[in-house]
Amino acid sequence: MTTSRWTAARVLRDRSAGLYLAGVVVSGFGTSALWLVSGVWVKELTGSDGLAALCLVAMWLPTLAGPLLGTLADRTRRKPLLIGANLLLAALLPTLFAVDSPGRLWLLYTVLFVYGATGVVHDAAESALVAAAVPPSLLGDFNGLRMTANEGMKLVAPLAGAGLFAVYGGPAVALLDALTFVLAAGVYARVPVREDKPRRPSADWRERTAEGTRHLWTHLRLRPLVLAGGATMFCAGLGGSLLYAVIDDLGRPPSYAGVLYAVQGAGSVAVGLAGGPLMRRLGERRFAVAGIALTGLAVAARAVPADAVVLASSAASGAGLPCVLIAALTLVQRETPDALLGRTTATANTLMFTPNVLGLALGAALVEVTDHRMVLAILGVALLTTAGCLTRTRRTPKAPLSDHLPTSTTT
Repeated sequence: MTTSRWTAARVLRDRSAGLYLAGVVVSGFGTSALWLVSGVWVKELTGSDGLAALCLVAMWLPTLAGPLLGTLADRTRRKPLLIGANLLLAALLPTLFAVDSPGRLWLLYTVLFVYGATGVVHDAAESALVAAAVPPSLLGDFNGLRMTANEGMKLVAPLAGAGLFAVYGGPAVALLDALTFVLAAGVYARVPVREDKPRRPSADWRERTAEGTRHLWTHLRLRPLVLAGGATMFCAGLGGSLLYAVIDDLGRPPSYAGVLYAVQGAGSVAVGLAGGPLMRRLGERRFAVAGIALTGLAVAARAVPADAVVLASSAASGAGLPCVLIAALTLVQRETPDALLGRTTATANTLMFTPNVLGLALGAALVEVTDHRMVLAILGVALLTTAGCLTRTRRTPKAPLSDHLPTSTTT
C-alpha cells in the first residue's frame, strides 16, 4: 500500500507513534492547565496585570537559548533524556505549594522558567526520537496528529484547571501537572526504540551550538520555510493581542474570547487530522503557503464587526496557522542528519516561536494608540505577502527518504 493512503488510524496502529501521542496528550493536559492558572494565581495574589503577564514571559524566555539547549538532545540518548525531563518537572512542581503570598512569587517564576527551559530540551529530544522511532512516511501524519492532540488539550485543560483552582487553589493544579509528567515519563519509557550512543564531540560547545544553526541556514528548503513560519507567528501574535478590541467592536463581553478560542482550536484540530494527507498531495512548501494565505485572509476579516465573520475568521485562522509549523517540523525531521536533529529542531523552534512573543508585546503597545482595524488589514497583507514570497522561493529536488534515515532503530 502506498504512503498516499496512510490515514490517522494507520498512524495510531504504529506502536511508537501511538505511545508518543499518548505522552503528548497526558503532559499537554497538565501544561495547558498550569499555563492558564499561573497568571490567574499571580493576579489573585497581587492584583497586578503586569506581574500576571510575567508568567508567560518566564515560560517563553528560555526559547531564546534554543540553539544552546538543543545541544543537550544531541549529546545523550534521547529516550532517557525525555524520561528524565518529565521526572524533573514532576519533582519540581510540588515546590509551588509554598507560594502563598506575593513575597514568594519568585519561586513560581523560577519554576516556570525551568519549566520553559526543560520544555525546549524536551521538544528537541522528542522531535529527534520521533524521527528515529516513527517511519519517515508517517512523520507528516504524526506531526499533524500531534498538533491535534495539543490543540485538543487547550480546549479542555484550561477549563479543568480553572475549576480546580477555584475549588482548591494553585497548588492543586501544580500537583495535577506533576502527576501528568509522571504518567508521561512512564509512557515514554515504553517506546520501543534502540539508540546508539552519541559520538564524543570534537568541537567546543560554541561550535556545536552553531552547527544546528548553520545546517538550517544553509539548507535551501528548510531556511525559507522556517523564516516564513517566524514571520507568520509574529503576525499571529500581534493580531492575537488585538482580540479584545475586536470583541469590543462586536459589543460582546470579554468572556466572548473563550468562544473565539474554542472555535479557533476546533479549526486547528481539523487541520491536524488532515495535515499528513494534504502534505503528501501538496508538498510541505505548498501546504505551508496555503495555510499562511488562509491565515492572512482570516486576520484581515477580523476587522469586520460582525459575529458570523469573526467566528468564521477564528476557525479559518485556527486551520491556517498550524500548517507552516507542521510543514517546517516535518521537513526538519526529514532533512536533518540524526546527529544534528536536536540542535536544528531547537533552533527552528526559536526562530518560529520567539517572534510570536514579540508580536504579542508589540500588539499590546499598539492597541492603545492605533485603530485595530487598520492594523488587522496590514497584517493580512503582510501574511499574504509572506505566502507569496514562500511561493517564489527556488525549488530544489527532494532527496530520497533513505538519505535521511536516522541511525536509531525500532525494536
